[in-house]
Amino acid sequence: MHLSANEGIEGLRFAVTGGQGFVGAALSLELLRRGAREVRSLDLRASSSWSQQLLDAGVRIIQGDIRKKDDVRRAFRGVDCVFHLASYGMSGKEMVQTARSDEVNINGTCNVLDACHEQGVRRLVYVSTYNVVFGGKPIVNGNEALPYFPIEDHVDAYGRSKSVAEQLVLKSNGRPAKSDKSSRLYTCAIRPAAIYGPGEERHFPRILSLAKLGLAFFKIGDPGVKTDWVYIDNLVLALILASMGLLDDIPDRKGTPVAAGQAYFICDGSPCNTFEFIIKPLFQSLGYSVPQVVLDTSVALAVSRIFLFISTLFYPWLDSKWMPQPLILPAEVYKVGVTHYFSFLKAREELGYVPIVRPHEGLAATISYWQERKRMELDGPTIFTWLAVTIGMLAVFSAACLPPVGPLKWVLDVHMFVFRSMLVIRLVLAVAIALHAGEAVYAWFLARRVDPRNAAGWFWQTFALGYFSLRYLLKRGRA
Repeated sequence: MHLSANEGIEGLRFAVTGGQGFVGAALSLELLRRGAREVRSLDLRASSSWSQQLLDAGVRIIQGDIRKKDDVRRAFRGVDCVFHLASYGMSGKEMVQTARSDEVNINGTCNVLDACHEQGVRRLVYVSTYNVVFGGKPIVNGNEALPYFPIEDHVDAYGRSKSVAEQLVLKSNGRPAKSDKSSRLYTCAIRPAAIYGPGEERHFPRILSLAKLGLAFFKIGDPGVKTDWVYIDNLVLALILASMGLLDDIPDRKGTPVAAGQAYFICDGSPCNTFEFIIKPLFQSLGYSVPQVVLDTSVALAVSRIFLFISTLFYPWLDSKWMPQPLILPAEVYKVGVTHYFSFLKAREELGYVPIVRPHEGLAATISYWQERKRMELDGPTIFTWLAVTIGMLAVFSAACLPPVGPLKWVLDVHMFVFRSMLVIRLVLAVAIALHAGEAVYAWFLARRVDPRNAAGWFWQTFALGYFSLRYLLKRGRA
């Protein structure tokens, strides 16, 4: 397919569901850069980290829910092409919420298809997933001829619901518009690999928060396991090329558009081991400990099922902020612990897709982004240091100030064995509090000079942890 860079974009209107997310925002900005007349972002969120940039560029932000038909109809009115990116259940606690995944991914997609039919939209590009064909069994250099993974065998609601949704989208290809039978809706599906790049918000924040806490201490599977990744700019290019592949009004070209009713795997074209390519260099650049413990995939699956069971028990409270993310879930074990990578040959031959950013360039940009982000956030020790210092201070306080009742008698006996007298115990407590307070005050003044936005955070963290917090601020000051 040989078209101009802005074919089917200049002067036209677009709608992007999930437009305030990582991929949706990047796509919206690129569409405007290529001359789109209007880009509408339909998203459940009123705002995101991308909102201001989208507004400044001229994107029309519409807050709405794809589970509500009226919201979708309103966003699609007068639109020439729709990119359907909105989804639910990809990572963490979301993966356990089966009902919501079905509502968003299946019912929401049905609403998108109906709105396209009613509003006379002519092109629909659906963002799918590798998981429609992958479910834990190795795939080497797979292609679009692979059958869908059996619906009943999926270990997570996301993969199952996205598979159903993709099939609905592709079966809707060629559907006549409601008001004009001569106009048809052409559809295709893009199946991206794991997405990375500056600002990715699904996986990296969770992985790095675990690393900061000291909980990312293991890696899964054999070093020979290989999977695909795709850099954000490469994926955006593929989405735009897919929309061009649905054009049916190109001079001297008759018949069904080349991409109509088709699915395409999209990746960087460089299968790699996730831990070696992403995790290890990212952790090293940020000063986090690189995982040394290797878990066999079968062991990791057993552990993940325990976390799945625990998360299921707390199902009613999964949306609560106090509910932590599960360490890992079965579908995530398969993603990193089982080889599965695919060829983008079909996308290259039919759409003209060739990655424009090489993996090492994309990784460098991603690492640079997270280094800058870490410099802007409060840094600190692992959860094990927090527990040790907190328990230690509470133990000294209970021995010095509380009556020796029940277990506290054992605490007092230990302290008396170490310090020999109550006077020394109380003196140790007073000195510890004084040191923590003095270090906290010093941290406050130092932070106002080297990290003013987090000065209050440094004060309270150093008051709680003392030098174990202060040393991170000193390191930042030297840098």
